[in-house]
Amino acid sequence: MCAAHSSNSGIRSAWWVSRRKLERIAIALLAVAVLAGCAAQARLAAPPEFANSAHVVGIETSTVRFWGDAPLKNIASAERTLEDQARAAHRTGSKRSHAALVISGGGSNGAFGAGLLAGWSQTGKRPEFDVVTGVSTGALMAPFAFLGPRYDHVLKTFYTSYSTRDILKPTVLSGLFGGSAVASSQPLADLIAQYMTKDVIREIAREHRRGRRLLIGTTNLDAERPVTWNIGGIAVIGTDRALNLIRHVLLASASIPGVFPPVMMNVRVNGKVAQEMHVDGGTTDNAILLPIQTNLSQIDHDPSWQKRQMFIIVNSRLDPEWKSVKPRIIDIASRSIDTLIKQQTLGDVLKLYNFSRKNHIGFRLATVPSDFNRKAKEAFDKKYMAALFQRGFELGRKGYHWMREPPVR
Repeated sequence: MCAAHSSNSGIRSAWWVSRRKLERIAIALLAVAVLAGCAAQARLAAPPEFANSAHVVGIETSTVRFWGDAPLKNIASAERTLEDQARAAHRTGSKRSHAALVISGGGSNGAFGAGLLAGWSQTGKRPEFDVVTGVSTGALMAPFAFLGPRYDHVLKTFYTSYSTRDILKPTVLSGLFGGSAVASSQPLADLIAQYMTKDVIREIAREHRRGRRLLIGTTNLDAERPVTWNIGGIAVIGTDRALNLIRHVLLASASIPGVFPPVMMNVRVNGKVAQEMHVDGGTTDNAILLPIQTNLSQIDHDPSWQKRQMFIIVNSRLDPEWKSVKPRIIDIASRSIDTLIKQQTLGDVLKLYNFSRKNHIGFRLATVPSDFNRKAKEAFDKKYMAALFQRGFELGRKGYHWMREPPVR
């Protein structure tokens, strides 16, 4: 349930401390800046000249990930493979939804998306999506949304049963004195391992072989670029190393820089092992499908292709929320980060809208309703999340009225 942005206040709510403690931490940061400067841990970063040829150690194939901001290579071949798999699994004609589901980041606001999906299941009209994508908190939701309504109970448990202490462990002093973060993500890693079992991975592999795709976004911080991981492609490898890689990808996608430690990916470059530093996918893109350069009409001439739809669940509000900001550094910085994240998310939605128009895909958008004004008392407030899950559930159960365009201000 992670971690990309908070229930009501973006990255700020990923902090577990009070405002007064935050101020003391800011003062302490200034006091130890010189000492911290020489305490950083060394690592062997992947050289930039090998960025396009690096392979994850033990996963010696280039088909399990791609840059999220570059034209796809061999996309026509990939499309034919997907269609061949769908036909072999008898997923043709009326049996296919020709729909994609995009799940954004949003921290504990992921409770909205979880509830909406569960309510949608109750109507009996929720599609079996050809493609499901997720970033940050959406990355933790996506595997279970991909596997369908019988996993709705997992999403409900994940977003209504855990509080802040179940997600992170404070390590403030370590962070102040040169560490990579002010919290340990081990509790979150343990939860991911608890739910992403071998059985779940086998089911994801099975669906991949049926011509469906599960994609998760991370950010390669060294390269300043988004990376999209083909989780089903990793799952079909079937090894323990593949299972661990999937867990690492999910953790990386949910790891807020500075709050959680980055996830290091061991890669082989030019015959040597190096490390890539991966963090929260929302650092580059808070909602993903395919690189915006992709033009599906050039590779797919099937008339049924024109029936495709894209459903986007944004786990946050996109409307402006007025607030009187106190003229103090913490309040100004926090409000600025909130605004930055909201504007980035809105920009990502607009990119997806333009992508849908270029590729003649139906656009459907859901966001946290503007009249949901309950405030969370901590980063992951169980009562807050339970209320938001229920609100999403009721909206989905009654037949959600998806927006056909991005919100206009």
